[in-house]
Amino acid sequence: MEKSAHKVELLRRIAELEKKELWHLDVEDDPETFPLMPDKIDYLNEKFINKIKTRIANILGARFFDKMIADKQLIIKDVRGIENFTAVKGGKIITCNHFSVGDNYAVWVALRDDMDGRMLYKVIREGNYTNPPKPFGLFMRHCNTLPLSSQKATMVKFMKAFAELLQRGETILIYPEQGMWWNYRKPRPMQDGAFSLAVRNKTPIVPIFITMEDSNVLDGDGFFVQEYTMHILPAIYPDKNLSHADAKRDMKNRNYAAWVKTYEEFYQKPLVYGEL
Repeated sequence: MEKSAHKVELLRRIAELEKKELWHLDVEDDPETFPLMPDKIDYLNEKFINKIKTRIANILGARFFDKMIADKQLIIKDVRGIENFTAVKGGKIITCNHFSVGDNYAVWVALRDDMDGRMLYKVIREGNYTNPPKPFGLFMRHCNTLPLSSQKATMVKFMKAFAELLQRGETILIYPEQGMWWNYRKPRPMQDGAFSLAVRNKTPIVPIFITMEDSNVLDGDGFFVQEYTMHILPAIYPDKNLSHADAKRDMKNRNYAAWVKTYEEFYQKPLVYGEL
């Protein structure tokens, strides 16, 4: 089967961004981003209509991705370290490497039996909420998503909602690398956001690193579907004896080191950028 020209181009762009160390940039041609105004978002689903939409979106989203699993277009081979998640009581932040539109569902599948009936909240980019890519619009707007915004007033609402969710014991997924790099196996250096939020809210981070292996199944683009191993790693707590800036940097460094260690142990090779 001939490989998709689009996916081949994505791999070329990834290699170029890796060479330039532009770790946070997205390689996809994302739709235009429109500003998210504060009156256009109900982060905590306080309106009844949004509760209904969220329920419907979660049902449809589960059907969509469960069909991908049944069709072997999303393969979760193994989950390791669930005890690291269950050991943390109360609200927590999950960090995960970002390489697929389905990796957040893989995280959900890995954790859901130990979520005590709660849902997984996901921080997403502004444009994925205001102008979502097809066919994921309903999921992006209503599957317990927390969109960021370029608008200060909206971000004030975001910060308040984020804190309240953690206080009531919810789990929030953040992609600290920022942009999605399709099927990229290496850990990338991270942005500060997840760790600043963790320090601000005195909240632990549970890092997850997903490793991949080629299956024997081809996807619709002529590439092998990846088999995921979900590595749930020991929690990282903010150091209360450090300043906000130092505590944030410390958490980010420890998260990255944990990802690198997992990468090198699983693939049995040192992490080297600029090489396949």
